[in-house]
Amino acid sequence: MLHVMVRGRVQGVGFRWFVRERARELRLKGWVRNTHDGSVEVVAVGELDALQQLRSALGAGPTGAHVDRIEDRTDGPAAAAMDPFGILK
Repeated sequence: MLHVMVRGRVQGVGFRWFVRERARELRLKGWVRNTHDGSVEVVAVGELDALQQLRSALGAGPTGAHVDRIEDRTDGPAAAAMDPFGILK
């Protein structure tokens, strides 16, 4: 499982849509959501190779985004993984 916080200029630039589409291409389950502090939280479940590819894509993000850092979370996610991968409000 991948559970991370993506920090930087990641809200208002299509980041959640970018993550959802990439995760679905990789056949991952999970979700993405904006947080109150301006970061984006991502939870993904699936094959290790696909999770690594998603993490790499998170570092690049869509055009207009600027990722400062990706922080691994050790606590459990706030919601169960969605199938297909979705966007939480």
